[in-house]
Amino acid sequence: MTQTPDRPDTDDALGPLDALDPAVRTALEAAVFRRLVAHLRERTDVQNIDLMTLAGFCRNCLSNWLKDAADATGVPLSKDQSREAVYGMPYETWKAQHQREASPAQQAAFAKTHTHG
Repeated sequence: MTQTPDRPDTDDALGPLDALDPAVRTALEAAVFRRLVAHLRERTDVQNIDLMTLAGFCRNCLSNWLKDAADATGVPLSKDQSREAVYGMPYETWKAQHQREASPAQQAAFAKTHTHG
């Protein structure tokens, strides 16, 4: 992976996207990010532990990556602000409204697959 100012820690091997004008590529990637965030905001039934177990990332990961990108480019963004950007509301509000206690089965599945550090 290489690090560039507009794309920290990105993989250079993105096939057809490599040939695009950098501004067009950034616009497409931004649109995909916004659509993913909107989708996760709508799917409040999908718990973060399930996302982590199945996909290896969750809403918190996205908010951390957003904060990392902001930090890398000198954009001031707090952890709370990055979480609110992903969750669509303050994190504590989302947790109170949508997060359920993980079941023993969810905890066991997470323990088997969790590699997030």
